[in-house]
Amino acid sequence: QVQLVESGGGLVQAGADLRLSCVVSGRAITNYAMGWFRQAPGKEREFVAAIFWDDVEYADSVKGRFTIAQDNAKNTVFLFMRSLKDEDTAVYYCAARTGSIATTAREYGHWGQGTQVTVSS
Repeated sequence: QVQLVESGGGLVQAGADLRLSCVVSGRAITNYAMGWFRQAPGKEREFVAAIFWDDVEYADSVKGRFTIAQDNAKNTVFLFMRSLKDEDTAVYYCAARTGSIATTAREYGHWGQGTQVTVSS
């Protein structure tokens, strides 16, 4: 059974940086495309970034500010977030799917519990 555990969220000021981590257990992440999604109150879960080997993709809203990366030795996926804005406030979820990158939540079969990111101005 694959398990995903996110960490690294918190309360930060606008303009700050933050790093989220997603530790995967049960199977090597090299078997999966890994994605980050976020969900703000009253809104649908939205795609943020995804990675599968050398292939990466970002939502337009975070392109140039967020970077997704993975450490295969640690079975961990990271989301480096720079220049955070109020609109980045959300619960951030890590997800895994077999196969190539996907940008819709329904295409991912494994999810973490989420980590809250709150950006204050």
